[in-house]
Amino acid sequence: MTTTATTTLAMDTSILMTDLALAQRPSLVDTQTSAGSALPLHIWLSPAFPVGAFAYSHGLEAAVDHGDITNAATLQAWLDDLVRFGSLRSDALLVACAWRAAVAGDMAGVIEINDLALALAPSKERHLETAAQGNAFIAAAQASWPCDLLAELAGAADTIAYPVAVAVAAAAHAVPLAALLDAYLVAFAGNLVSAAVRLGPVGQTDGQKIIARLVPALREAAQFAATGTLDDLGSAALRSDIAAMRHETQYSRLFRS
Repeated sequence: MTTTATTTLAMDTSILMTDLALAQRPSLVDTQTSAGSALPLHIWLSPAFPVGAFAYSHGLEAAVDHGDITNAATLQAWLDDLVRFGSLRSDALLVACAWRAAVAGDMAGVIEINDLALALAPSKERHLETAAQGNAFIAAAQASWPCDLLAELAGAADTIAYPVAVAVAAAAHAVPLAALLDAYLVAFAGNLVSAAVRLGPVGQTDGQKIIARLVPALREAAQFAATGTLDDLGSAALRSDIAAMRHETQYSRLFRS
């Protein structure tokens, strides 16, 4: 009983010291924003934030065209694989690792993670998707939520991967990692469902049902990423990667990826 109480007290003290350290670093926190809360995430990850997420289907358009996704069940299975084995899992790990490096003030580490994130893109359009959204996010965030860390990142890299851009902004404004991972994954999944609705295999109600059913997998991915490292990166969603490659030569297209 005494050991448990001592361990809990040590954990609570560690968390408190981390929060105090973040709050006392003026380069990380803009005191005019809601530092330390999840509020900025609702703005940055909303469809209104100008990163152009609506223009990307992440290969879904090719999967629909090829007949891999035809209804709610096949879309559900496709997205579940992305969360458990594919790009959503990888992005969550990249977000967590970049956030930790940024909080530690390790910009060299952030740049290394950014280079890795860009190199991991399995196709031309996947690279475009993460790079274009990342650069757009930095531009919009610097205009409306300026901070030293984002300026340093923008000055250190010409191309910034989207998960790294969001992670550094969150670290700069003292957004907790757990809230960041939950919000990022839900926004990613929600954008893919929105693309599928526009492509026609599912309607809006089925789309919302799919997001609700994905919640357990999203939570699991977030919890894994919260303690994961770059050594845990890996992807086995091969049909999604192939669909992204097929989309590059698809004749009729609504989306950029």
